[in-house]
Amino acid sequence: MNPSTWNRRQILNRCGMGIGALGLAPLLNTSAAASSPLAPKTPPQRAAAKQAIHIFLNGGPSHVDTFDPKPLLQRYQGRPLPVDNLPTERATGNAFPSPYRFSQYGESGLPFSEIFARTAECADDICVVRSMYADVPNHEPSFLLWNCGDARLPRPSMGSWVTYGLGSENQNLPGFVALCPHGLPTQGTENWRSAFLPGIYQGAHIDTQFTNIEKLIENIRNTTLTTAHQRRQLDLLLAANQEHLAARGHDPNLEARIESFELAYRMQSEAADAFDIEQEPQYIRDMYGSTVQARTLLLARRLVERGVRFVQVWYSGGQPWDNHDNIQIHGQLASQIDQPISALLKDLKQRGLLDETLVLCGGEFGRTPTVELPRPLLNSGKQLGRDHNHHGFSVWLAGGGIRGGHVHGATDETGWKAVEDRVHVHDIHATMLHLLGFDHETFTYRYAGRDFRLTDVHGKVIQGICRSP
Repeated sequence: MNPSTWNRRQILNRCGMGIGALGLAPLLNTSAAASSPLAPKTPPQRAAAKQAIHIFLNGGPSHVDTFDPKPLLQRYQGRPLPVDNLPTERATGNAFPSPYRFSQYGESGLPFSEIFARTAECADDICVVRSMYADVPNHEPSFLLWNCGDARLPRPSMGSWVTYGLGSENQNLPGFVALCPHGLPTQGTENWRSAFLPGIYQGAHIDTQFTNIEKLIENIRNTTLTTAHQRRQLDLLLAANQEHLAARGHDPNLEARIESFELAYRMQSEAADAFDIEQEPQYIRDMYGSTVQARTLLLARRLVERGVRFVQVWYSGGQPWDNHDNIQIHGQLASQIDQPISALLKDLKQRGLLDETLVLCGGEFGRTPTVELPRPLLNSGKQLGRDHNHHGFSVWLAGGGIRGGHVHGATDETGWKAVEDRVHVHDIHATMLHLLGFDHETFTYRYAGRDFRLTDVHGKVIQGICRSP
């Protein structure tokens, strides 16, 4: 078939083959790069951070076993607590003290559980928010609330918002990357969707269980066409697209697809290098460790170092921290990521990147200070785990404008609910945007006749966790 006779659909189908099937944008000249939707942008306000890493411990890690010690649970072990159990997803019983020992770390004396003893070595750079609360004790809506700011309706993810607002400092890599080994988490790709924002701002999922670049990023190399031939294909596609737009007007879906093709083309020049951790000195790889989570966090550093604006690190697919049956599994999970988290913070710091990189770590909610009662087909009669708890839990932040060596807020003495300086998920989003140079109330996108924002009509900046300018 003569290419001059191809229609637009034929061109899209043919040119989509072999140039990187990432759903993600040729080495552009300077003027083209400046016009790219991923071109770097200056935020409207003074920014403390330039980029962000979100470490998501999906499944709901227990705050009373990690960052919020509750000695009272030991006193009431096996007995009812002096307050009523709050409603959660499943029935819970008596007080269940943590099987893990807490110690104080750093000059600040921040308490950490022994399962995060390596992370605790960075205590003076970390701010623990102990007064978190969310809306419901269920994974699916809580995942979406954390990642997209709304538990029910399709909304752009926070990484998409950040990339929309700031662009990317590297035009040869996606502006937003979601590193999740072993498949997809609960709610799948909805966690990093762009929704009504242009598709170029959607997160690019990388399954970091693989080490081979061809498996990490499928079709990253074209084995049949030279770079010059691919460029000619894309130029033909661009010409057809311009003709289409001239005749029919704005088509956001088509424009997003074109940008994806362009980004995939550009990635051929740099992605293989960025994702090759074998280029790191042995002592750096040893510092992170040998687990999948170690490799994932090292990749996160390599990406922000190369100008990627937002990197999300998932523990793994599914919801591994959802330990209803046996809370001792928390220790096994932490052993895979504790050293890598510590290495990431130290590595960023020694490279001068921590001050400009906001690091956020936590799960979608916490867990109960009481034991989950056995139910048929759910926990096999065991009474060793905890149910979900959205009433109170902990997350921590470091770097990019964060006040290190600090505890913000508190749960009650039992660990059931946030009672002092309560912080909602919307407040974390507002604070993140503030540190990146945006007023969350004015940072909007017009869609369906109204202005949308990440925090919807909620949220306030948590001034107490931010360093003074």
